[in-house]
Amino acid sequence: MKKLLYKEMKLSANPLSYWFIAFSAMTMLPGYPILVSSFFICLGIFYTYQQVREYDDITYTVMLPVRKRDVVTAKYLFVLLIQGASFFLCAVLTMIRMTFLGDVAPYVTNQLMNANAAYLGYVLIIFAIFNSIFLVGFFRTTYKIGKPFITFCLISSIIITAGEILHHIPDLESLNDPSRIFALQLAILAVGIMIFILSTCLSYPRAVRSFEEIDL
Repeated sequence: MKKLLYKEMKLSANPLSYWFIAFSAMTMLPGYPILVSSFFICLGIFYTYQQVREYDDITYTVMLPVRKRDVVTAKYLFVLLIQGASFFLCAVLTMIRMTFLGDVAPYVTNQLMNANAAYLGYVLIIFAIFNSIFLVGFFRTTYKIGKPFITFCLISSIIITAGEILHHIPDLESLNDPSRIFALQLAILAVGIMIFILSTCLSYPRAVRSFEEIDL
């Protein structure tokens, strides 16, 4: 598995998947819908899967002395590595923004989503949607990637829009506090963690079953 994952990272991966991790830095932008950063990170992963399809990487990989299950596992691990690195960077920048910049005027007066615990929860939800919709959709055919990605785009847009609206509702203003952590923010983060773990754990066996049924 170690060698197969190394192959995914060095051979199969599109460089944009790594470059798009830098969109995590959008966490620091005031007056911008920063949750869009998680969409761009998933877009970077999408480019790898597009390259996998165009280069017929799946056919090459299954010809190696590995199980079809291992092919899915390696590709899932690659996605989780990109998402994990991106989330870590978002979390570090969020802590910096809340600790040292929470009282800075552009953040205090920001009417769009501020970086806090709730924001990190939303990021995980976007990643969970990608894993449960796009990855599962990819392994149904390994070449029809348009429909699952468009579905992901639509649902993630709804989540991003909801995240920007919720903190404007009376009694939910604490969701957008730029410098303090409230119970409501932690609740969103906890929900995001649970959704990410559950969706990834549930989507993985579905992807394996679908891929094992494909006659390559």
